[in-house]
Amino acid sequence: MKTKRLVILGSTGSIGRQTLDVVRSLRDRFQVVGLSAGRNATLLEEQAREFRPRMVWCEREEARTSLVAAGASWVSLEEQAAHPDADLVVVGTVGRAGLLPTLAALRAGKAVVLANKEVLVMAGALVTQAAAQGGGELLPVDSEHSAIWQCLWGEESAAVRRIILTASGGAFRDYSADELARVTPEDALRHPTWEMGRKITVDSATLMNKGFEAIEARWLFDLPLERIDVVLHRESIVHSLVEFIDGSVKAQLGEPDMKLPIRIALCYPERVAEERAAPFDLVRIGELHFAAPDLRRFPALGLALKAGRMGGTYPAVLAAADEAAVAHFLDGHLRFSEIAILLDEALSAHRSAADTDLEAVLEADAWGRAYADEWVRAKV
Repeated sequence: MKTKRLVILGSTGSIGRQTLDVVRSLRDRFQVVGLSAGRNATLLEEQAREFRPRMVWCEREEARTSLVAAGASWVSLEEQAAHPDADLVVVGTVGRAGLLPTLAALRAGKAVVLANKEVLVMAGALVTQAAAQGGGELLPVDSEHSAIWQCLWGEESAAVRRIILTASGGAFRDYSADELARVTPEDALRHPTWEMGRKITVDSATLMNKGFEAIEARWLFDLPLERIDVVLHRESIVHSLVEFIDGSVKAQLGEPDMKLPIRIALCYPERVAEERAAPFDLVRIGELHFAAPDLRRFPALGLALKAGRMGGTYPAVLAAADEAAVAHFLDGHLRFSEIAILLDEALSAHRSAADTDLEAVLEADAWGRAYADEWVRAKV
């Protein structure tokens, strides 16, 4: 059994920490060769002392001395992603920070365990093109995309009729429109099922997260958005489904635990036993519920699907404006109900570039952030 060498970008975030938990349980299979973080230099130093990576990087330059003193080299995200010593690159960063490292890894022929939603939303065509040209591979780690991926193992793409993404509904799935107008950032961060990072938790509350996942699925599985549906499923037991042209439907079920799809992606194509996992108990679960999403109460989902259908640089603008809007909401400068209003106006104001190359995508990203910031300033 060959040891896989891992680079983990965003190692101090939710996905990064859970990835390292999986590595701890399978130490004979993995060697961590690179770690990077945003502002949490303290946790990164703890991780570096434990896993002894050859490469480290942190947004906080003042952490460089202590990290390098531990024996690692200070190496940027893109260089780590494309480094000859890396077999697998886990992209657990949030937002545009994951785009350039993902492209670098795929162009260098790496397998990319992709947990960053915005990368494919911003630049799906560029990312899939980089994988095809460089020989790299995209391995999904979101529970929904992992479920679809597993359902498609051994199947012909021509046999797929549609994909059905499941959504928990987020923290406000039972709220009325009046109640939604009064929610706080603290309310939005209390997800009923999953423990995730702050930004993705808010996106789950607006259902923007599910719209992003639909766009991701379009690129990951080469299926038009018209054949990707969303259904609410509050128990988060059915992680997604695939319907085939003969009427058969496959679903992947399991307890809501991100370590499972992470382990599946890291160990692919092998399934590795998890001795500590309790047997799946449908009797205990008892009932599973499904419903259509309410786009009137949660318009962000419809906006994401609209941007995906419009194509061009509209998805990049939406992802950037959403990242800025969520930050303003968490800082108390924007009401929850205003997030979708801001995003709708950003899409209406934007004019897509004719050529969606990397420069155009990055310009659209900058435009979307600037628009959101100015919108909030004008409101105040």
